[in-house]
Amino acid sequence: MSPGDTSSAQSTTPAARTLSDLDIARDVLATEAAALSALSRSLGDTFLAAIDTLFTITGRVVVTGMGKSGHVARKIAATLASTGTPALFVHPAEAAHGDLGMIVPGDAVIALSNSGEAQELAAIVGHAHRIGLPLIAITSVAASTLGQAAGHLLLLPAAPEAGPIGLAPTTSTTMQMALGDAIAVTLLARRGFSARDFRTFHPGGKLGAKLKRVRELMHAGEELPLVAPGTTMDRALITMTAKRFGLLGIAHPGGPLLGVITDGDLRRAMSPTLLSRPVEEIMNKAPKSIAPDALAEDALREMNAPARPVTALFVVDDTGMIQGILHIHDLLRAGFV
Repeated sequence: MSPGDTSSAQSTTPAARTLSDLDIARDVLATEAAALSALSRSLGDTFLAAIDTLFTITGRVVVTGMGKSGHVARKIAATLASTGTPALFVHPAEAAHGDLGMIVPGDAVIALSNSGEAQELAAIVGHAHRIGLPLIAITSVAASTLGQAAGHLLLLPAAPEAGPIGLAPTTSTTMQMALGDAIAVTLLARRGFSARDFRTFHPGGKLGAKLKRVRELMHAGEELPLVAPGTTMDRALITMTAKRFGLLGIAHPGGPLLGVITDGDLRRAMSPTLLSRPVEEIMNKAPKSIAPDALAEDALREMNAPARPVTALFVVDDTGMIQGILHIHDLLRAGFV
């Protein structure tokens, strides 16, 4: 290259490389998105028959696959198990060395192989036939060994692998993963699996906190900052300060919540006569509240509503009776935010 020739250098500038990289990345996503759309359109009676089978078995769903399909199979098994369908992954190579004992009558098998010719699946496929287990195949080749052996064939539509060489498992594994999610969520819906059930299998971390119920986090009894109607603000402020929620509820003893007073209400009502006024003149008669069986996530959303954010909510039942109070600090302590 001559000293004045800069064409080669210009072609490899970061900006040029970034543009090329972005084109490749976007093409990958477009290729996989098109394949997922085709997969969605292909679902029909065979998919429903497979769901019927998986819904009615008395045992577990055994998911298996080799190589990249094996990694996807592990994830599908985990998703099924966490959404109410007992499932496990069995490595096909290990199956021939004793792990076939993990697969028993009452189970069903989902086998993944893009080509349908993974030799390592032979032991599990043969075992499933011997003991009469339903076999569901996820493959791109209907005429393959796996496709022919299956009782239910979930055929992946023809689609190119993403990228300039079109060889690495990309589009095919994306379709496998998405189809596994479709199976798991369809079964979840059939079982009536609820957020409460989901929390049973996800008790830890932020997800577990989000799925807690308000009644599990609220304060109740003597901790509640409550005064009766007719209480003057000088006495009401003593209760409000002592309870340290920044919120005061107004209710007759044993009666429903009539209103609340917040720090903001106090600032808006500030006047020389404030301390002598009864609480019902200051209170908000239509306060925010939350039900005891609401999720903690719902409580945080209500607290953070843009129109009128608050830091605490009274917990009331469907008759308006006070059950407790929840502060945003309770959500922090639970690991929610």
